[in-house]
Amino acid sequence: MTDLKTIGVIGAGQMGNGIAHVSALAGYNVVLSDISEDALANGMQAIERNMARQVSRGQFEPDAMTAAIARIKPTTVLKDHEAADLVIEAATERREVKEQIFKSLCENVPASTFLATNTSSISITRLASVTDRPERFIGLHFMNPVPLMKLVEVIRGLATDQQTYDMAIGFAERLEKTTTNAEDYPAFIVNRILVPMINEAVYALYEGVGTVESIDTAMRLGANHPMGPLTLADFIGLDTCLSIMQVLHDGLADTKYRPCPLLVKYVEAGWVGKKVGKGFYDYSGDVPVPTR
Repeated sequence: MTDLKTIGVIGAGQMGNGIAHVSALAGYNVVLSDISEDALANGMQAIERNMARQVSRGQFEPDAMTAAIARIKPTTVLKDHEAADLVIEAATERREVKEQIFKSLCENVPASTFLATNTSSISITRLASVTDRPERFIGLHFMNPVPLMKLVEVIRGLATDQQTYDMAIGFAERLEKTTTNAEDYPAFIVNRILVPMINEAVYALYEGVGTVESIDTAMRLGANHPMGPLTLADFIGLDTCLSIMQVLHDGLADTKYRPCPLLVKYVEAGWVGKKVGKGFYDYSGDVPVPTR
């Protein structure tokens, strides 16, 4: 079993700070990087806020939170990952961005460092191919929000070796996550099923089958979903949903994966969900209000 001591996380957004959060609580030293000082500051604030919420619920003691926060080193310098045994990329869901990150990362970390991506849809084999160590590259798709969701999809690329796979399973187990193996096909398991459902809900809205509220209510009470699909889309980010649908449409060449034109319009408008205060709901007031 590979003995990991330091975990690098690239990207301090919702997914990145969540991965840093659970890694630090599990006892790992964490290097959390981002190109933006503001993003790093916001990411660290989110970690402290979310840990404090867990402390208030009695999930662990305040001392454990203090120790975990102290184990996280925020930085804007990519070379600071050179001490990491495993580096997980959690940047925006755009292939070109991820590829450039991995190319730069390979110039700054030892050949022994394992590399992973938190991509929710992009080919692991393709991302691994731009690195100098495809055999030490793997997909670790955490669910959002990372501290609460128990699943990690583990996806091997064509070249991923057994040692890397075993490392990934051991790492996820130490985080107290359940793993499921997914093959390296567009969007893997969860998003292959979930995001087309969200896209169909947007089509139902687009075609006037129901309003935002009626669609969400129907799926909450009629299918026992914890939140409606349009609320969930806002939580995930409409830009992320669109990116996943485009990967599915391009990768599988099936018209059933065509992104709804209304989803495209919302993304073009910059109304990409809760993270910006507006998506299918407007979050500027005390109670979310449908925008359509």
